[in-house]
Amino acid sequence: MTDWRQEFAEEARSERPDLARLCLLVGAVADPALTQVDLDLAEVELDRLAGLVPYGTRGAEAWVAALSDLLGRREGFQGIGADYQRLESSLLHEVLKRRRGLPILLSVVWIEVARRAGAPVYGLGLPGHFVVGFGDPADLRLADPFAGGRPMTGEDAELIVTSATGEALDPSMLRPATAPSIVLRILNNIRAWASSRPERSDVALWAVELSLLLPSHPARLRYERAELLVQRGDFLTGAAEMEAYAKVMDAVEPSAAEAIRRRAKAARALLN
Repeated sequence: MTDWRQEFAEEARSERPDLARLCLLVGAVADPALTQVDLDLAEVELDRLAGLVPYGTRGAEAWVAALSDLLGRREGFQGIGADYQRLESSLLHEVLKRRRGLPILLSVVWIEVARRAGAPVYGLGLPGHFVVGFGDPADLRLADPFAGGRPMTGEDAELIVTSATGEALDPSMLRPATAPSIVLRILNNIRAWASSRPERSDVALWAVELSLLLPSHPARLRYERAELLVQRGDFLTGAAEMEAYAKVMDAVEPSAAEAIRRRAKAARALLN
């Protein structure tokens, strides 16, 4: 039986992590029924779509127009509000089937199709909304895959940031996203989906565990995993991990470390 988590870890820590492969491996962990054939078929679909991009497309605006026509209009990739309520909206193989998904997953489709077709494409993780860009990032030639590929200006990007944060757009927000950072954001979305559904703590747990396999991740995820283990009845393992995290916190926030130790003690007491 294939160890999808091990494959995810190896891909995430490779010299040049493959975005599509990482996203498909997330799907394989989410759905035990998936096989390597299913993942291969998803890659074939991305290749097929890339083959439909007009040959000889040049220039950022031309790429936006070509991808918008192909993916947004002809193939029907776009999003609606209800997509935020579906776990499938965060799984690449499902998005390729349904032609629906969250902004970041639709952006992954755009990035992977455009990259295969030779476009200078990148992902841009604005606060509250993920979009794609073409050409020189300084020129802000953007498109919104969630809206079917609607072209965006720098002013549009500023409006998204202001609406999400109440603050002005900071230049640091315009750095092209790396594959691991995109996958971490996808896993964050999955964790957020599961957090409002206590009966799906299994989903929250594997999303945290995959996040911890990425080369860069928030240290607090270790505590979140411990909490989930306790929630799911694995009191001893959860308590032990809380205590290990408390040791890390001792040098940073001693008061927080002590609170975590008290939480670990309470978790152990649930065995009595």
